Amino acid sequence: MLRPCICAWSLIVSFCLTNLGGFADAANPEFDSYDVVIYGGTSASITAAIQCRQMGRSVIIVSPDKHLGGLTTGGLGWTDSGKKAAIGGLARQFYEKVYQYYQSPDAWRQQTKDSYGTRSQGDAADIGSSKSMWVFEPHVAEKIIEQWVAQHEVPILREKRLDRSAADGGVTKQGLRIQSIRMTDGTVVSGKMFIDSTYEGDLVAAAGVETTYGREANSQYGESYNGNQVGVLHHSHFFAKPVDPYRIAGDPSSGLLPRIDSSKPGVRGEADKRIQAYCFRMCLTNDPSNRISFAKPDGYDPMQYELLLRVFDSGWDALLAKYDPLPNMKTDTNNHGPFSTDNIGMNYDYPTATDQRRAEIIAEHERYQKGLLYFMANDPRVPEKVRQAIGQWGLCKDEFVETSGWPHQLYIREARRMVGQYVMTELDCLDTRETPNSIGMGSYTLDSHNVRRYVTEEGFVQNEGDIGVHTPKPYRISYGSIVPKREECENLLVPVCVSSSHIAFGSIRMEPVFMILGQSAATAAVMSIEGKHSVQDLDYEMLSRRLLEDGQVLQWSDEGSGTLGKLEGVVVDDSHAVLVGEWIRSTSHPTFYKYGYQHNQQKPASKARFNADLAHGRYEVRVIYPHNNNRATEAKIAIQTAKGVEHRTLDQTQKPIIDEAIESIGVFEFNGPSSVEFSSDAETGFLVIDAVQFIKVNQ
Repeated sequence: MLRPCICAWSLIVSFCLTNLGGFADAANPEFDSYDVVIYGGTSASITAAIQCRQMGRSVIIVSPDKHLGGLTTGGLGWTDSGKKAAIGGLARQFYEKVYQYYQSPDAWRQQTKDSYGTRSQGDAADIGSSKSMWVFEPHVAEKIIEQWVAQHEVPILREKRLDRSAADGGVTKQGLRIQSIRMTDGTVVSGKMFIDSTYEGDLVAAAGVETTYGREANSQYGESYNGNQVGVLHHSHFFAKPVDPYRIAGDPSSGLLPRIDSSKPGVRGEADKRIQAYCFRMCLTNDPSNRISFAKPDGYDPMQYELLLRVFDSGWDALLAKYDPLPNMKTDTNNHGPFSTDNIGMNYDYPTATDQRRAEIIAEHERYQKGLLYFMANDPRVPEKVRQAIGQWGLCKDEFVETSGWPHQLYIREARRMVGQYVMTELDCLDTRETPNSIGMGSYTLDSHNVRRYVTEEGFVQNEGDIGVHTPKPYRISYGSIVPKREECENLLVPVCVSSSHIAFGSIRMEPVFMILGQSAATAAVMSIEGKHSVQDLDYEMLSRRLLEDGQVLQWSDEGSGTLGKLEGVVVDDSHAVLVGEWIRSTSHPTFYKYGYQHNQQKPASKARFNADLAHGRYEVRVIYPHNNNRATEAKIAIQTAKGVEHRTLDQTQKPIIDEAIESIGVFEFNGPSSVEFSSDAETGFLVIDAVQFIKVNQ
């Protein structure tokens, strides 16, 4: 088979694959071999593919789905990001692209940018500076992703599912290496390295790699928050008051109401094969011009929501109160309360189910959730104020147009997880042990939704499994967690169904983290090809250097991952600077302050202003930057002092005097609002900014 190259013919093939949903000759449905084959269409697939292309390698995405991006484009527009300064590389670039999109007036159709406000979910590392936006409409995310993969000429096969029903699971191996994967329609794609970036881990399992699902016992990995969580009542997702579970109240012989498990409460911390509930993250609007009213779904059965009426009778009336606002009068609407959009207990067989059974589970979730909305908006037994509150909302006409506003992606919060070289546990997430060989960071709460609704020993209904444990700081994710055991497969990487315990995965499973791990997996795949060795034999020091060069964040401290540590005086980091023009964040230079530094790609219109509110006095101003011979030789600096603007220039090709990273540019008088602004001419080199330090001088 011919290896594809970037030539006229390969560009034509790429166009066909990307835009026609896949191309294969019926008589010979086999594609040329690629350096890297990515199975899955999630956000991790996108960053993995782009990283491969940026490293000069051929790659193809084979997606079981028509739409790319998974939950990122499927309704989860209010990003669960954790500590944003721990997000770097291509993941950060995606959210920067979101920011850029919403700077255009044309992006605001149902409301103005000002009326939406500053709901970017920014934290101290983002406010007014890094130009990242963490909330977005689903169609905007999909547009950005489609443009991104097209820009990098990534061929895509859409709606192609692995032939898991075959004896070989659709995977051809020679020894410990995958040679090719085969789809249900006979399409075969071969490659040197493979990445499983699906939510389900189907390629991992078919390749003979050990997987698991469900909840481990606390005793298995020495954890405290895994296994059965009976008696743990977290947040608001439980029955706060006694609610009768039986069809005829008080009569156990009448049977349980729908959607209540008949199992015994069990013992806290014991293992089971239950998984946390799924739901659709709905994009809703209360704008009448863009609203689709909730309709009665086929197969609607009001009895399925009888338990909800008893919740109302108990005094609860805050159902579906999770309306996180997106631009243009839309929401990312999520589960809220004891009986809501989470379809508790209806997904236990999903991880290992056939394609047909999964389709049935997805359809049941859609029917349940659509029926819930219709029930709350229309059933006369629902309290009037609830009906009125729900009735003002509806699906969006301009989102998920093919399915009349309904999301194309079910929220698969967890399915299979690989059992790989290293198993991430709560010990890693809570920073109680040293995690080796970091390839990215997580920081979100250890979060699991409910897995079960059961009857307590007192005879009342209760939910079980919902838990949220705060992580003290961003934690490392080990390279070993995306790598199979050596004796199972040598050329497979797994950035989504990572090797982790149930509760650790509850934190790792966030879309920005999947993007981070997708990029790192692709980097490891390409470097393993170039080194002609297995993914298990990749030199970590080489890998980490490349990841840092590409902007990944691999470690954390209270002062960030920089090497300069705490500095005296008033220090304004580049993450707080006001930026104009195009800037790229980097951590490739070994010396920097906090989270990295930024350069302006030699764009003459680029400026960076560091603002500070200083008490009256004289201050020495120091500039922190990583020098290099490609830096600006005449960086222009304008200092807003108490006496007016003073100007300086700086040659950033020269090594700074203080700690080889800090240069003093003079002593000035300040009083109140002050600033230091950088700019340069394009021909003088890259303008680089890291931080500005103000040190008060004794009179």
